[in-house]
Amino acid sequence: MKTQTDFAPTRRQVLGLGLVLAGAAAINVVPGFQLLALAQAAVPPAAQKIADHFSSVKSMSGEFVQFGPKGEQTGGKFFLERPGKIRFNYDGSSNFRVISDGKSVVILNKKLNTSDLYPLSKTPLKLLLDDRIDLSGGRVKAVKEEDDLTTIQLSDKSVFGNAKITMMFDPKTYELRQWTITDAQGKDTTVMIFNVKEGVSIPDDTFAIDYTANRELNTKTR
Repeated sequence: MKTQTDFAPTRRQVLGLGLVLAGAAAINVVPGFQLLALAQAAVPPAAQKIADHFSSVKSMSGEFVQFGPKGEQTGGKFFLERPGKIRFNYDGSSNFRVISDGKSVVILNKKLNTSDLYPLSKTPLKLLLDDRIDLSGGRVKAVKEEDDLTTIQLSDKSVFGNAKITMMFDPKTYELRQWTITDAQGKDTTVMIFNVKEGVSIPDDTFAIDYTANRELNTKTR
């Protein structure tokens, strides 16, 4: 396995964050999931309580460790503010940054001098960052309740095609512990968070995207 200091995530893996036991979230490899019929109207009470609690957390910050599909590992710090804002500052020489300002997600690699821009609405991050986590419309694909972990898997083809997001929460405190994005090829990117602080004050410029610099950089590199 690569160390945290020598791995820079690929663009696909970063989008797989869409901001987590590595590789274990795909529904076809986790035994014990309660499968939900698409026509089933009622959302499991445990899932709804967790969603409501997580939606009520309007800001948080902490540290993260990310595992790629091949076990690649890196880490750094993150900042989250609802609705739609998140920032990942990756450790390492690549100076990788992932920033969402509520409308777009930019992936910055200062070492390679690249800046890639995507609509937030077309990434799995949207379901994580919405003002209210919406479990209606058949978005809940699976729920697994254990003594030490409650796992909820969501997908929405209208948002990000065949990708899935699987969120794992503490069943007692309802705190988010990790999430995994499974992309359309079935590859997992997993993020574990720790040293989390909720209700923090985060400067607005933390989530600022320089659209002019992005446009100029991509014009020059064509």
